[in-house]
Amino acid sequence: MGEVLWTPPADVRDRSRIGAYLRWLSSERGLDFDDYPALWQWSVTDLDGFWRSIWDYFDVRAYTEPTATLVDAGMPGARWFPGATLNYAEHVLRMPGLADDDPVVIGHSQTRPPVTLDAAQLRDQVRRVRAGLARLGVGPGDRVAAYAPNIPETFVLMLATASLGAIFSSCAPEFGTRSVTDRWRQIEPTVLVAVDGYRYGDKRVDRRAEVAAIRDALPSLVHTVVLPYLDPDAAPADAALTWADLAAESDEPLSFAAVPFDHPLYVLYSSGTTGLPKPIVHGHGGILLEHLKMLALHHDLGPSDRFLWFTTTGWMMWNFLVSGPAVGAAIVLFDGNPAHPDLGALWRLAAETGTTYLGTSAPFLLACRKAGLRPAELADLDALRGVGSTGAPLPAEGFRWVYEAVGPDLRLDSLSGGTDVCTGFVGGVPLLAVHAGEIACRCLGARVEARSADGVPVLDQLGELVITAPMPSMPVGFWNDPDGRRYREAYFDVYPGVWRHGDWITINSRGGCVITGRSDATLNRGGVRLGTAEFYSVVEGLDEVVDSVVIHIEDDEGGAGELLLFVVLAEGLDLDAALTARIARELRTALSPRHVPDEIRQVGAVPRTLSAKKLEVPVKRILTGTPVDSAAATGALANPESLVAFERIARQRRAGRAAEVTG
Repeated sequence: MGEVLWTPPADVRDRSRIGAYLRWLSSERGLDFDDYPALWQWSVTDLDGFWRSIWDYFDVRAYTEPTATLVDAGMPGARWFPGATLNYAEHVLRMPGLADDDPVVIGHSQTRPPVTLDAAQLRDQVRRVRAGLARLGVGPGDRVAAYAPNIPETFVLMLATASLGAIFSSCAPEFGTRSVTDRWRQIEPTVLVAVDGYRYGDKRVDRRAEVAAIRDALPSLVHTVVLPYLDPDAAPADAALTWADLAAESDEPLSFAAVPFDHPLYVLYSSGTTGLPKPIVHGHGGILLEHLKMLALHHDLGPSDRFLWFTTTGWMMWNFLVSGPAVGAAIVLFDGNPAHPDLGALWRLAAETGTTYLGTSAPFLLACRKAGLRPAELADLDALRGVGSTGAPLPAEGFRWVYEAVGPDLRLDSLSGGTDVCTGFVGGVPLLAVHAGEIACRCLGARVEARSADGVPVLDQLGELVITAPMPSMPVGFWNDPDGRRYREAYFDVYPGVWRHGDWITINSRGGCVITGRSDATLNRGGVRLGTAEFYSVVEGLDEVVDSVVIHIEDDEGGAGELLLFVVLAEGLDLDAALTARIARELRTALSPRHVPDEIRQVGAVPRTLSAKKLEVPVKRILTGTPVDSAAATGALANPESLVAFERIARQRRAGRAAEVTG
């Protein structure tokens, strides 16, 4: 059991938002709970009672009231709040507890000077961009795509899109053309808003060629709007629409389309091991309720807070971050390299902006620790009272570093969830102590269990992470999946009626959780899942490459791990430095820098099933020490001899590490 690093103050129920919620439950519902485990148990047992309490406690405003809370709790197919109509953007723009002149969006960037919007300015910008989209013909159900970074304009565009009942989708501008078009060809946007480029640290990155290629690859586009971010003074191309045109002054009032609870809000993408990235559709009501619950009750955010999470617009944490104003919290947006000019940059930004809650990734915290950084000595972090970590498991030494080097009185929330639910389903809460190396709890309304290989729930032992009751923020579905087949196959094919997430988890007797990595072949790179299919499409597009297999090996100490690519080359070719560099360059250009492997090796063949499917998982098992006979059912392989090469590589890697240790 990890040592206790933080204990809730004795008056935590008087000082926290979850304490206020507990008092409300007592006075309004006659429900009293002695501790968090009792509250959690109720929240996952009485689903109707819990989620209706969230609706009522946060005063969700409906145009038409729901006829029920939950109809048919079976998964997939659970229906939440039938009959209700509402709008997510309206609730974000309510900004409870904030006056018109209170700052609510604080945007910092390595490309331009800071931009701050107060509550009145945010509403006005959304009003004008909403009118601009309407002039372009955007209406309910239309898709609006943003090739744009984590800046105020992207947030404004998302809210304006949602206010119309249209559907938003974003890709970070470091994504290469292939990554973007693989996503957006599926949803066929009619409007594209794109930056001309950006700065990453001191590096200037021009993206005009990529924008042109994306535009040419999307025949559905009717309008492209250029946001001159890198070169704001550059003359626009002839007849090109600009952000200034979209956000031009208008007499149109700010209004909101009344849409059903499960009306699509935005499309996020999670890559599987076969085919294109999965287009995950999230709904207005489910996202609103989930984010109200998490941000207020688990992260304890409200009108006195400034909330910063380092993220790009290609990660679900951006969508999570920008719901902050719905609970009255101001949000701090940062676009750039968090390690420029050094690893202290993000901590100094937190100090400069008065950030009260700073979210980042486990690999970033571990990099700071490895560099010997002591943020509390670099900057005045007195306002900081919470730190969030996600993207990968944070080991005990990472927890200890936060309390030693950042501050002893912080609450450190390690959390895990996914793009699939656009939230964390295990995380922290003000009512519980923080233990080194441990996620404090299963979140309210999330019936998370660990299951053994035979499907039995287990405690205090490693199991498959499953969710056995529906959550409102589970996907409305996948885009263009009319019979729901792809959605069912993604989560419900192993345990019918039970969500299998693809992580290994251990849940201890007091409810604490430890996640130890992916249980499938999806790659987790710095907190962002990468699909193997994207790699293969690029690598095997090279004339020299006949076949390939890619895997990710987690770092036991919580670092970024290793991304390993194995290639089968055309007859007579050997993998030399020039080809290695070219493969890396192609992956960087077509996909993103995250996709560049740490190591590329040549092999004779890629293991495949009798039905010709690649077998990434057995390769990973072999490379992490599992004997060949245990790693795969060789009788199911078309070419079982192909595994021998990976066994040899595993021995070489072990010998190399041993030599490093003894050397």
